[in-house]
Amino acid sequence: MRDQQRWVYHRGQGLRTFGVEEELLLVDPETGLPQPLAGTVSEIAAWHADVRPEGDRGEPVKTELFCEMLEIGTRPCATADELAEQLRQARAAASAAAKEAGVAVAALATAPMRFDPLLTPTDRYRRIEDRYARLVDDKLTCACHVHVHLASAEEGVGVLDRIRPWLAPLLALSANSPYWQGEDTGYASWRHQLWSRWPMSGPAELYGDVATHEETIRAMLASEVLVDDHMVYFDARLSRSYPTVEVRVGDVCQSAEDALLLAVLVRALVETEARAWRAGLAADPVPTVVLRLAAWRASRYGLGGALLHPLTWRPAPAATVLDALVDHVTPALRAAGDLDRAVRGVELLLARGTGADLQRAAHTGGSLAPVVADAVRRTVPA
Repeated sequence: MRDQQRWVYHRGQGLRTFGVEEELLLVDPETGLPQPLAGTVSEIAAWHADVRPEGDRGEPVKTELFCEMLEIGTRPCATADELAEQLRQARAAASAAAKEAGVAVAALATAPMRFDPLLTPTDRYRRIEDRYARLVDDKLTCACHVHVHLASAEEGVGVLDRIRPWLAPLLALSANSPYWQGEDTGYASWRHQLWSRWPMSGPAELYGDVATHEETIRAMLASEVLVDDHMVYFDARLSRSYPTVEVRVGDVCQSAEDALLLAVLVRALVETEARAWRAGLAADPVPTVVLRLAAWRASRYGLGGALLHPLTWRPAPAATVLDALVDHVTPALRAAGDLDRAVRGVELLLARGTGADLQRAAHTGGSLAPVVADAVRRTVPA
């Protein structure tokens, strides 16, 4: 997603461009153990990209904080069909490069096996390790970040203030990290619990205007707790690299179809709340502590238990909450031609379960290797 000029808002069609960044684990296809080969895999992927025609090169496969994980991404897309193809291509390119290196890619938000990750040796990552100590050891987690185009910073702050109630349901539907360090944590998204330990993570306060937003960021940096402004790890933030809002609350999804559903719902939510901001409708002043409670329920149960309903802040069945989310964004979904896709996607998730449910179904006792093998198959279907 390196070309900022591709981020546009097609006003006549009511479509904002959107894109996805995904983090993937590199694993031994036999044992399921993570493998520290991100540098090698990214170099192989870059070589293959260089020999393809200019317009067919896709986004680069990047290294991340640890050598056992990769970041892949799509270009900004105008339609869900275009994004679906970009997701498929990005995963396939990473998988092909990994295979050449003797490993496989797995869309798992935490590594099920017990192991010690290897830090990628860059100056920035060493500074992070030095500052945060033991926290860094638990940061091998894989997320899905959805970017949606914004017309202005003012619109972006208006969106951030208004999407807050709906982020926990997005976490619930993407939950894909029940296992960690060889054990079932009892959570659907243990990744979210690991991230909650970081002081600059979770739901943000209401800003109200751009000046307050920027002052908040300046105060965070002045504390010298953050290494840089890219460490504003809120569940949703204004990107410092693109003219987008970046919704970061979700686990990486096992299937590209689930990642697409997450992206479609996020774009519709951003459009819905941008319209509300333009109409002068007030943001829900729900306290941040309540949002944390909502996120905890989503992390604990995924779609397998009650979630906090964003219209009442009382527990309700997950299906009821997801129906409310779809209802809330239906005009934006319909305008983008995504309503049927979103409804079907939600129905499939509720019937089949989240990535966390799939992982537990694949674990028949004993080794967790079958869980990883199943995820590899789902990440890039044959």
